[in-house]
Amino acid sequence: MKVDKETINKIAHLARLEFDEAETEKMVADMGKIISFVEKLNEVNTEGIEPLTTMSHEVNALREDEVKPHLTHEEVLQNAPRKDADFFRVPKVLE
Repeated sequence: MKVDKETINKIAHLARLEFDEAETEKMVADMGKIISFVEKLNEVNTEGIEPLTTMSHEVNALREDEVKPHLTHEEVLQNAPRKDADFFRVPKVLE
């Protein structure tokens, strides 16, 4: 597959990116290298190989949901450094 400026500009438009002329040239070269690397995978014999869904054979250890006792509202707020009647008080982070 050949990557040209038109292809890069179309991808940039779809991804809402902006490149100047120098960056576009660099992207053409980089995308060409990436595609040539991926095309080498076509040379590998994959006959009889099942596709992978993950790279790990680990299985999630799931548990059943159980209703357990929980903390009361007062217990939760008991050790809060700053609180009002019902909520934690935290420093303002947005102007």
